Amino acid sequence: MKPLFAIAAALAACAAVVSCENPAGKSLSLMDPVPFSQVKIDGPFWNPVLEAHNSATVSVCIDQIENQTGRIRNFENAAARQGQHSGIFFDDSDVYKALEGMAYTLRNHPDAALEAKCDEWIDIIAAAQLEDGYINTYYTLTDLNKRWTDMDRHEMYCAGHMTEAAIAYYQATGKRKLLDVAIRMADYMMSVFGPGKRDWVPGHEEIELALVKLYTTTGERKYLEFADWLLSERGHGFGSKGPEAHYPWNPEYYQDAVPVRDMTDISGHAVRSMYLYCAMADVASFTFDQGYIAALDRLWDDVVLRNMYITGGIGQSSSNEGFTEDYSLPNLSAYCETCASVGMVLWNWRMNRLSGDSKYIDILEKSLYNGALAGVSLDGESFFYVNPLESLGNHHRQAWYGCACCPSQICRFIPSIGNYIYCTSPESIWVNLFIGGSATMKVGRKTITLTQETSYPWNGEVTIKVIAPKPVSAALRVRIPSWCEDCTIAVNGEQISPAVDKGYAVLEGKWSDGDVITLTMAMEPVLVAADPRVKEDEGCRALTRGPLVYCIEEADNPESFDKICVSEDEALSASFEPDLLGGVVSITASNPGGEVKFIPYYAWDNRSPGKMKVWVPLR
Repeated sequence: MKPLFAIAAALAACAAVVSCENPAGKSLSLMDPVPFSQVKIDGPFWNPVLEAHNSATVSVCIDQIENQTGRIRNFENAAARQGQHSGIFFDDSDVYKALEGMAYTLRNHPDAALEAKCDEWIDIIAAAQLEDGYINTYYTLTDLNKRWTDMDRHEMYCAGHMTEAAIAYYQATGKRKLLDVAIRMADYMMSVFGPGKRDWVPGHEEIELALVKLYTTTGERKYLEFADWLLSERGHGFGSKGPEAHYPWNPEYYQDAVPVRDMTDISGHAVRSMYLYCAMADVASFTFDQGYIAALDRLWDDVVLRNMYITGGIGQSSSNEGFTEDYSLPNLSAYCETCASVGMVLWNWRMNRLSGDSKYIDILEKSLYNGALAGVSLDGESFFYVNPLESLGNHHRQAWYGCACCPSQICRFIPSIGNYIYCTSPESIWVNLFIGGSATMKVGRKTITLTQETSYPWNGEVTIKVIAPKPVSAALRVRIPSWCEDCTIAVNGEQISPAVDKGYAVLEGKWSDGDVITLTMAMEPVLVAADPRVKEDEGCRALTRGPLVYCIEEADNPESFDKICVSEDEALSASFEPDLLGGVVSITASNPGGEVKFIPYYAWDNRSPGKMKVWVPLR
C-alpha cells in the first residue's frame, strides 16, 4: 500500500466559505447535514449499539422517569397546581431529553406504543404550562414569586431542552402540541427579557442553540435574534445569583468573565462551555458574525491542543465539572463527563459545517468512539457520568443518577448518530464517517443514494456504492482520518490519486448507478506518547488503532496488573474476537515479561470489576 497524501490541517479562512441556502434563510455553513431520518444504519459495529438503545436504554429512561423517580409526577402535580416538587430543580430536563431520544427512535423504528407514551407525556407537560406561557415544575410547585430570581436555577436550560424535544417530535410525527408549548414559552421569555427589558445570563447554556433550532423550524427570525441577544449578555457584569444561592456567582465557571467575542480560553463547567460554543456557531452561521467565528477558532485550539484527553474527553476536575490548568490531565481523577463528550461531537460537527475542514470530524470521531460511547454499557442498561482514564476497580456504571443528565443525554444522542455521517453542498457530497448502511440525499435537483459496506472501526476497508436513477455530477469528498498515514482509493476497480482539500479526498465526476468507490486505510496498532507538558503521562504510552483508544483491564491481565509495562519495540498484534465484549478487536503486546492484552476503552467495565488504565508505563 502506498501513501496517498498528507493530511491538511489548516482551517480555511472564513471569507472563503461559500454560503448555501437554508429554509430559514441564508447560512454561512458550507454544507447541510443529511438528517438521520434519511440514513439507515446497517453495520456490524453500530447495529448492536442501536439495538441495545432500542431494547434497553429507552425503557430504562422511561421506567426511571415514571416509576423510580418523581420526574413525571412533578409535571402531574404542576398540571394540577398542587403537590410538592421532588428531586433537583432541573429534573424537568431529563424528561425532555428522554422524550427527544424517543422521538429520534420513532423516526428510526416506528412503534405505536412508544408514540402513545410520548403523547401521554406531552399531554401532561402541556397541562403544566401556565396561562402566560411559563413552564417549569420547580417554581410552579415551590414559589412562582421566585421565578427569574436566580440565573443558575436552569429555567432557560429546561426550556431549551423542551424546545429541542418539541422540534424532534414534530419532525418525527408531524404533531405540534409540544412545539406550540415551546413557542409559547419562548414568546413568554421574550416578553420578559431582551433589549430594553431585563438583562439575563443563563447559568447553564442550552436555550441559545435551541432557539436557533426554533428559528430554522418556524422561520421566525425573532428567535434567532433572541439567541444572539442572550449570547451578547455575557461578560458585562449582568450575572448574579438569587436568594436561594449558597455561593456567589463565579464568572469563570459560568463563561461570563468576558464578552463571548473576546474569549480565548475555555473555563469553568465543561458541558456549559460546549453548549455555548454550539450556540455561537449556530448564530454565526446565520448572522455571519466574524467575531463569533474568530473566538471559536481560538477556543478550539485551547480545548483540543491543551485541554483534551486522548479519548476526546474534556473537563479534568470534579470540583467544577470542568477545567483547571492547561496540560493538567490527571487520569485517575479525570472527570470527563459523558455529556461533555457528546458536546464535543455537537460542537465539532458545527465547526466542520462552517469550514469544510476535516480536522473537526477527526475530533468528533475521537469523542464519539471513545469519550461518548463509553458512557453506556454494552447492554444499554447502565451509564457512566464520569469517564476516568484509570480505575482502581471501584468505578462502575449505574442504572441512574440523582443528577441524571448523562443517561438522558445518551438516550437522545445514540439514535441521532446518523446525523453525522454525510453532508451535502450545492456541488458536493461529504462523507464524514464510515458507518455501514445507506443514505438518500439531493445534490442540486437530483437524488442519489450512497451505501457503505464496512466493518470500521475494526478495519479500514470501506466500499461506497452509488444508486442513482440519473447520473449526478458532484464532487464526492471522502474524509481521510488524521490517524491514517497510508491509504488507497479506487473507483470502479481503478486506483486513483485525487486532490486533497482540508483532509478530504476530492473525487470529481459524474456518478452513475452501480459506481463503486473503495477506500482502503492501513489500520495498525500504535503506541502514542503524550505531549511532554502533560506531566501525568510522563514515561507512559497509550495504545490506539484507527479511531479507537485502547486500555488494559485486570480481567484480561490478572497477574501483576500494577507491574505491566510496554516497550517501543515490542510486537503488537490485533485480532477480532467475536465472543469478547460483543465482538471487538483486541490487541496483544508481546514482551519478555509476557503478553499484555488491550481492549477498546469504550468497552471497559462490562465484565467483572477490576482495575483499568489507558496510559501504561514505558519499560
